[in-house]
Amino acid sequence: MYIVHVNVHVKRDWVEDFIDATIENAKNSLLEPGVARFDIVQQQDDPTRFVLVEAYRHYEDPARHKATEHYQRWREKVADMMEEPRTSVVFDNVIPEEESWG
Repeated sequence: MYIVHVNVHVKRDWVEDFIDATIENAKNSLLEPGVARFDIVQQQDDPTRFVLVEAYRHYEDPARHKATEHYQRWREKVADMMEEPRTSVVFDNVIPEEESWG
């Protein structure tokens, strides 16, 4: 399992548009065979900050995801909504067992 947390800081006036675009991307991402999870979480004390929690089955799957039309569309759509460039951190799964990811 290859898990990525993408940290996003959105301009205040673009929060709802960012959410809409990111939900569309997440729904399409979950249709990809290499995507086990795609969660969107919003920070409670600062609603302009988000973490996208992306769990991929294999090391190669994030690159496949970035080649999809829906990801390309999302990336272009949200580019000007960012307060600063997004960052990411990669994690290894500890628990739950990978078989339980579906």
